[in-house]
Amino acid sequence: MEIGPFIKLHRIKQNMTQEDLADGIVSESYLSKIENQKTTASPDVINLLCSRLGIQLNKEEELNLNNQCQEWFDMLYEVNSKEEITAKYEELKVLVESHLSDMQVLFEIHKIRYYLILSNPQLALEQINNLKDLSETFTSVQQYYWFKFNGNYNSVVGDFKTAIRFYSLAEEKIGQADISEVETADLRYTIAVTHSKLRNTLEVMDYASKALEDYSKNYNFRRCAQCHILLGISYRRIKVYDKAIKNYNLAQHLAKLNNDKQTIYLTNHNLGYLHSSKGESEKAIHYFNLVIEDDVEEDFEVILKAILAQVKECYKVGDIDKSKALVDKGFEFIKKLPKSVRQHYYYELQTYFYYLGNQKEKFEAFVVKEFIPYLKKQKDFVNLVEFATMVGAHYESIKKYKSASAYFKLANSAYEELIKI
Repeated sequence: MEIGPFIKLHRIKQNMTQEDLADGIVSESYLSKIENQKTTASPDVINLLCSRLGIQLNKEEELNLNNQCQEWFDMLYEVNSKEEITAKYEELKVLVESHLSDMQVLFEIHKIRYYLILSNPQLALEQINNLKDLSETFTSVQQYYWFKFNGNYNSVVGDFKTAIRFYSLAEEKIGQADISEVETADLRYTIAVTHSKLRNTLEVMDYASKALEDYSKNYNFRRCAQCHILLGISYRRIKVYDKAIKNYNLAQHLAKLNNDKQTIYLTNHNLGYLHSSKGESEKAIHYFNLVIEDDVEEDFEVILKAILAQVKECYKVGDIDKSKALVDKGFEFIKKLPKSVRQHYYYELQTYFYYLGNQKEKFEAFVVKEFIPYLKKQKDFVNLVEFATMVGAHYESIKKYKSASAYFKLANSAYEELIKI
């Protein structure tokens, strides 16, 4: 990292004004030129400024620090416990803040991903805002990660279109920066996942296939399995069920080779959706049960999704008592999720709690006044189709035909929006 932006970064982090830092060393205008790389200051001036900021300049220590930073960056992509990642972060933070290093800015940029791993999007946003003023001075490599992690943030908060825009900017930087094949594969996989959220089926197939090819070269079987799941979902959506099942089976095979229970969960979950979409409720229930009844609780969100899907399938086959029991189980599981992702699942569970309990007035008030407005705000057209239809059917059952018509129209409108995506 160039010394000017490095000094500016540390000054901002320490809430120092240019006047505070420059006092007795150089003029404010000259400091501004140093920070913006419009002049080259003497070593003595640089040493004085760094000394006031509490920064050490030592090339040997810099090399060691660079290696440690890279180790931590790699931890953010592998399957590591949050405790291990945080311990390494706390160890590095003190060193990075007191030494000049080429990794300084990359460390600050990787904090965005770190906060997202910790399920704290608010801190990630604050870090993004802290770095915005410096982003114009970033190198191509720094810009790549800046764009990618901005995309990660927008994915986490549900703004998938903005996420795709940032991922595309990151993709453009690959040719300009020294980005590894492994990193390129990760970006392609991430883009495929995001397109899947937007139901851009052809784009999912394109990026997932490219990522699968990259991961195969590096024998990353876990990611290969996850790419097969994405391809399976895409084929299921266009009703090419034989190819969907083939990809899910390949994912299962690879996951079992590594005893990767989280990926096995995901595969069974998606096989459940496949059979549900074919109208095969009993088979769907079988696969959802494989997720719910497994005694290893590694991914509470996947299990909760399976519970909600199971609620609907049991209702379809007339097993109301089982549906009610699953709703109760869902309320227990929701407590295990980070607060940032609970709201949607709470709305679904509460809706079915009232609906299955035949509490018509509470169902109507809750869904109409809270859940539907939430879905509109989130532009969640998939669930808006489902629950607007549900409300329409409710109004029809109590002979409020005008209200029923309004919600059936809302469901139809949401479906049209879904097709446009």
